[in-house]
Amino acid sequence: MTTNMDTSLATIISKHALFQGLAPQYLSLLAEVAWHIELAANEVIFREGDPANRFYLILDGEVALESTTGERGPVVLQTIGTNDVLGWSWLFPPYYWHFDARTTKPTKAIFFYGTWLRENAERDPGFGYQMMKQMAAVIIQRLQATRKKLAEAEAR
Repeated sequence: MTTNMDTSLATIISKHALFQGLAPQYLSLLAEVAWHIELAANEVIFREGDPANRFYLILDGEVALESTTGERGPVVLQTIGTNDVLGWSWLFPPYYWHFDARTTKPTKAIFFYGTWLRENAERDPGFGYQMMKQMAAVIIQRLQATRKKLAEAEAR
C-alpha cells in the first residue's frame, strides 16, 4: 500500500459519487485515512466472517462478491467495478464481513480505514449522519441487485 495524501487523492475522493455533497472538512477526514492500493487478479480482499474494518472505492478493475453455499462452493452474488464501493459491514455491528470479495481482474482502489472513520462518526454526529446516508445508498443498491439476481434464478 502507498500513502498518497496528495491533491490527486483528495480530488478523486471528492469527485466520487459516494461523497458528492460531503462538506470539505469531512472530505479532509476521509483523505487522512485513504490509501491507493493495487490488487492482482484472483486476490481475496476479505472473507465472510472476518472482521470488517475497511472499505474501498474501486477505481479500475472488477471484484466478485461471493457466498459459499455448502457443496456448490462459491456463488457470485454480484460483480462490481469501476466507480463502485466495496464494503459496508465496517459501519454496522457486529463488524464482520457477510460475504467474500475477490478480484476477477487486476484492480486499483482507494482503501479507507473504516474503524477510524466509525470512531470519528461517533465523535462528530454530522459526519456520522453523512456517512450513514452515503453508505445507505450503497446498501440499497446491493440489496436491489441481489433481489434481481434471485428473481432471475427463480425464473429459470
